[in-house]
Amino acid sequence: MAVASLLVAKGKSEIYALPKMLNRHGLIAGATGTGKTVSLQVIAENLSKIGVPVFAADVKGDLAGISQPGGNNPKVAERIKQLGLKDFAFEGCPVTFWDVFGEQGHPIRATVSDMGPLLLARLLNLNETQAGVLAIIFKIADDNGLLLLDLKDLRAMVQYVGDNAAQFRTEYGNISAASVGAIQRGLLQLEQQGADKFFGEPMLDIQDLLQTDSRGNGMVNIIAADKLFQSPKVYSTFLLWLLAELYENLPEVGDLEKPKLVFFFDEAHLLFNDAPQALMEKIELVVRLVRSKGVGVFFITQNPLDIPDIVLGQLGNRVQHALRAYTPRDQKAVRAAAETFRVNPELDTEKAILELGVGEALVSFLDEKGVPGIVQRAFIVPPHSQIGAITPQQRQQIMRQSLVAGHYERTVDRESAYELLKQRAEQAARQKEVTQPKATRAPSRQTDDLMTAFMKSAGRAIASQAGREITRGILGSLLGTSRRR
Repeated sequence: MAVASLLVAKGKSEIYALPKMLNRHGLIAGATGTGKTVSLQVIAENLSKIGVPVFAADVKGDLAGISQPGGNNPKVAERIKQLGLKDFAFEGCPVTFWDVFGEQGHPIRATVSDMGPLLLARLLNLNETQAGVLAIIFKIADDNGLLLLDLKDLRAMVQYVGDNAAQFRTEYGNISAASVGAIQRGLLQLEQQGADKFFGEPMLDIQDLLQTDSRGNGMVNIIAADKLFQSPKVYSTFLLWLLAELYENLPEVGDLEKPKLVFFFDEAHLLFNDAPQALMEKIELVVRLVRSKGVGVFFITQNPLDIPDIVLGQLGNRVQHALRAYTPRDQKAVRAAAETFRVNPELDTEKAILELGVGEALVSFLDEKGVPGIVQRAFIVPPHSQIGAITPQQRQQIMRQSLVAGHYERTVDRESAYELLKQRAEQAARQKEVTQPKATRAPSRQTDDLMTAFMKSAGRAIASQAGREITRGILGSLLGTSRRR
């Protein structure tokens, strides 16, 4: 059965997005204050109404209003009248709130092992040499069945490898003290940013993002990102990890009448800033392949030039809000944005980009054959839900009624690398007590240092000793090896 097209904008004619083409990805671009968030909200609530779940980051706190019916907004009423929209009813969407910090939503976590050395190296601001040492540490952990599941586990493993670098050098390569020190400092800084809350158990079950409500409306998953956004690399790396998880966990589905999920990546330029080539290649791979899993990705950014050409070329659905041309780079961005659209002989696209008002955009969606539509200048239709933030009381009520209420709030602390290495250190200390005569007994600096590090560590450990399997996804290692369940 064909799924109804989604009304997104109206100019000389109504402009619709075809659900079966929304896994071909998209771009929402424009200067600050031109209406990007409202465009995201309109597309998201349209998807929810046809049963498609959505995931979006709420960087400014104003996307949460999608949970409430709209109304009492003079600008919305004026736009409804201007566009001649009939039978326009205000209605909210089902929403699940998430928050890495567990404050404005349900906690959302990953394991250190699943994140892998490539993404962690980016989080820790490591150079190529230091990232290589981190990869060695992960390999040693893998080879010894030591799961790295929270920062406490990783700190213990780094300390252990650093203290025993000489015995690993022949098999794994050089492990310099300077690189180990850089990793330790990076972990400390990461903890100070609150990122340690992101690592732990229970880990997010991707299926919890694919829910519908009792009426069949797709769940709008919103992660509170105002605090997370204060650490841009943590924010962008977290979203990239989540996108990779969707790819890893969902089956191949081919062409569907509608996506299984649409993922909105706000402030997308942060993903590509200072990304090493190895990571860029993985990003391009994930974006290209996740489409086959029925997942559409919309990148939201101020400037189309923020998106590398290799990724930009995959974004077939476009909503371009106004750009400003104050500098040569701005002028280049305007030209580049204009050139990416299919030409409309009745429209000077480059000129129009500079003239667009708030809530107005150049719009082009893919047609049934996957060909970009002729660009049109149009007003984005107003959302049926509330524009702007909601009250803390409203948020708490939604969280209490959530399908996952209480599940992710209960942390699990099971045996993993931290406990196993601690046990080894304690056994070594006891053995020394037995074998070394009292008169000549000297303290072991290595054992003392290791134990001190362990005792100072804090956090949660996860994973059981029995039945250990190292998890590593497409972004989990430098080689992109498949996950073993």
